Amino acid sequence: MFRSPRKLKKYRRPGRNLIASNKIKPDQWHFSDAEVKEALKVKGYDVKQVKKIRCLKHQVCISYWDAKGNVCSSFFSYRIFARWQTEVEKLIYCCPTLQEWQRLNHILQYEFVYYNYLSEMSDVLSTALENRLCVLKATELAAVFYDVY
Repeated sequence: MFRSPRKLKKYRRPGRNLIASNKIKPDQWHFSDAEVKEALKVKGYDVKQVKKIRCLKHQVCISYWDAKGNVCSSFFSYRIFARWQTEVEKLIYCCPTLQEWQRLNHILQYEFVYYNYLSEMSDVLSTALENRLCVLKATELAAVFYDVY
């Protein structure tokens, strides 16, 4: 008798993540079993042995045996791996200009809002962004003073 209210789409910030903007290409990475075990252990999974690893564009499919001997398979974000953090840190420290830093900062802020990062990883990446900003501002200021004199 009564109509249900129309479903409204929730607002989603415009932007792209690091993979969609082609800053990082994790589907070309090759993970070792030890690396996968460590990442899954941090996430709280009890892994006995890794069976299969399949890298996709935005996620990795991992099949493994758990401690009970059951075969488990699931999709995981690349953001759970330590390699993701090192690659993002490389991107941050390789920013040559303030404009490039601003673009990367915008992408990372989008990432922090929409993707689950470990708190330690997000803190380290935020600190790296702040440090790089200070370095870029200092070099820009030094370049201005160098041009004046």
